[in-house]
Amino acid sequence: MTTENATRTAVQDFLRVMAAGEDLGPLFAESVDWKLDWPDEGHPDVPWIRSRTTREEAAAHFRELREYHVPEKNASQVHQILVDGTDAVVLATIAQTVRATGHEYTARCALHLTFENGLITRYHVYEDSLSVANALSRGAVAA
Repeated sequence: MTTENATRTAVQDFLRVMAAGEDLGPLFAESVDWKLDWPDEGHPDVPWIRSRTTREEAAAHFRELREYHVPEKNASQVHQILVDGTDAVVLATIAQTVRATGHEYTARCALHLTFENGLITRYHVYEDSLSVANALSRGAVAA
């Protein structure tokens, strides 16, 4: 299997496990280069968006996402997967409903993943974080 094929398979496995709401921890390396498109100080209404560096912290991120959203109303869509060696970029639209407010939001995103020995070593997300914060803030107006 070529490096590109192995990377594409690993990305597809990641997306499948995430969509199923299963534990993503085993897909991450012990140490992770983690970056979310968000100011370092974070936002009080979006607690899951913060710095992480370990497999356990990465797994916690996805558990927290499930806690704050209504999984049955997730309408996120993957548009394209680009692969170059051990790197992959997933272009997608996130469409979620916030559990606490009932507010829906849609955000375009790009996810940059790097794999080493089949495990995710880089997880960088670039998204419309303002739409996420607006949906979670106490004064948000439903879309």
